[in-house]
Amino acid sequence: MPIYEFRCPKCGHDAELIRKMDDPLPPCPECSAPEMDKLISTPNFALKGGGWARDNYGLKPAKGDK
Repeated sequence: MPIYEFRCPKCGHDAELIRKMDDPLPPCPECSAPEMDKLISTPNFALKGGGWARDNYGLKPAKGDK
C-alpha cells in the first residue's frame, strides 16, 4: 500500500499514512477534525545512469545507421 501525505485544514498538522487508494480521508489525530486534506507529493525515485529518456532509450537506429 502506498504512503500518502495529509494536512489538517483546521490545525495544520501534517501526517504520512499508509492507505489504500479508495480509503476515506482520515480524521486528524491532533485536533480530531473529521477529514484531512490529501497533499500532492513528489515521487521518491529518480532515474539514474545512462539509457533513459535523455539518451533516447528505446529508440532503435534506422536501418543502415550505426
